Amino acid sequence: MNRKIVGSILIGVLAVMWGGIYISSDFGGFKDETSDDVMEQGNTSILEVDAQEAGDRPVKTFDLTAQETAWKISQKKTVNAWTYNGSVPGEALRVKEGDFVRAHLKNELDVPVTIHWHGMILPNRMDGVPGLTQDAVQPGESFTYEFIANDPGTYWYHSHQHSSKQVDRGLYGSLVIEEKETEQKNDLNQDNVFILDEWSIGQESQGMGGMMGAMSGDGEADTKQAYDTFTVNGKSGQAIEPFIMPEGETARLRFVNAGYQQHQLVFPEGSMKVIANDGEAVDDSKGSTNVLEIAPGERIDVAFTKPDKESVVIGENPNIENAGDMRIPVVSRKSSDYSEDHDLTAISDQSIARGTSYGSENLIFNELPEPDVTYNMDLSMGMNMGEGMAFQINQETFPDTPPIQVEEGDVVKVNIQNSGRMNHPMHLHGHRFQVMSKNGNQYDEPIVKDLIHVKPGENYEIYFKANNKGEWLFHCHDNNHADQGMVTIVDYKSVYSPFEIGGENQNRP
Repeated sequence: MNRKIVGSILIGVLAVMWGGIYISSDFGGFKDETSDDVMEQGNTSILEVDAQEAGDRPVKTFDLTAQETAWKISQKKTVNAWTYNGSVPGEALRVKEGDFVRAHLKNELDVPVTIHWHGMILPNRMDGVPGLTQDAVQPGESFTYEFIANDPGTYWYHSHQHSSKQVDRGLYGSLVIEEKETEQKNDLNQDNVFILDEWSIGQESQGMGGMMGAMSGDGEADTKQAYDTFTVNGKSGQAIEPFIMPEGETARLRFVNAGYQQHQLVFPEGSMKVIANDGEAVDDSKGSTNVLEIAPGERIDVAFTKPDKESVVIGENPNIENAGDMRIPVVSRKSSDYSEDHDLTAISDQSIARGTSYGSENLIFNELPEPDVTYNMDLSMGMNMGEGMAFQINQETFPDTPPIQVEEGDVVKVNIQNSGRMNHPMHLHGHRFQVMSKNGNQYDEPIVKDLIHVKPGENYEIYFKANNKGEWLFHCHDNNHADQGMVTIVDYKSVYSPFEIGGENQNRP
């Protein structure tokens, strides 16, 4: 039995056991058009808003072809992947702050695709969301994305057309925007990107024992059942290429979680400190830690100093099943022998660096602002008659979820509460928000992000400025949850989208 089927069965079992879950009878996946015509109430099309031109900026041009590829994850595992330019991840894009990016997407798959530039602040029509900001790019057709790389940091790109399937099959890659001024970075000897992911390759059921084991209450029950192989930059286990780094040197390591399961990477004691989160520099005065927890869709940069050893390893929490798949060897020389015998330091909760562990250097709000719009977002689970599991916002599934309606210039407060039993990494397109409190406790050092990982029972207060007109998604970045309804829209009242969900272009955001 396929692991994803087993996962669906598991979720149904858990839903019955947990009880009290809202049941919807009218959700059937994404509909062809919205019920409230939310996206058609403005008087200006998003295609007429804030186009960006190159002017006298340097232009960086990339050709990205979506194509089917037999991808070798390890010596024994090959998958039929969907890729950008024939590899998983796709081509690594690297530009300078202020460059004008021109990316030509050509679709050689037999299904529609797009590219979403995750974390980027750009014009709405370049956001790559089918049915909202563009029509999906049909087989044999092309589309060109153009935007200014204004904000240095770590980003990534991926398809937003039926993301739960297309990102799962490999349609993603990294985008790094380097700072114009690099003098402060001279103490970093290298700069490397590591994209984490999970794959469903084995087809045998784990059985009831595995299902019972998933009821551990960590919010990961469904993803643990759905996937059986971990990868780093598209490779697993011994196929992961060693990272060459002499003893005593310090490197910037940029981690991107392209999968749907949180990962906890264990570093040698005293070797790592967090320096950026979701493209924003953080206050690193707290010093080093040895465990990095990274949520689906999140990006975290660290400064890693190689200990005085020939070889060490950065690896998944050994208490996690399949942890051996996600071990990055760090060796002094290309010819160095790497041993599998490295012990990873035991994990304590105090040693874990999470997405909200460090305050941001540059804030959106220096003081707690008075909101113009307040939106209460309840994240929950439900069952759909004949459809299976649903993941809801305010007891509704997309496109019937209530939108966050704003006017340009508004200060928006969102209270996010997770009343379900699964983790929900909530990602806002086109904006950054400031995390002010968790579970009613104000942060002494607020955090600026575009994704907040909300675990069962948690609630956060976040604020953002409505300063980028358009129609923007706000959704769970466990894309399996988004596919089952956990999506809403930040709707600027003055604009509308001329595109439709579904339709002849099969737009499925």
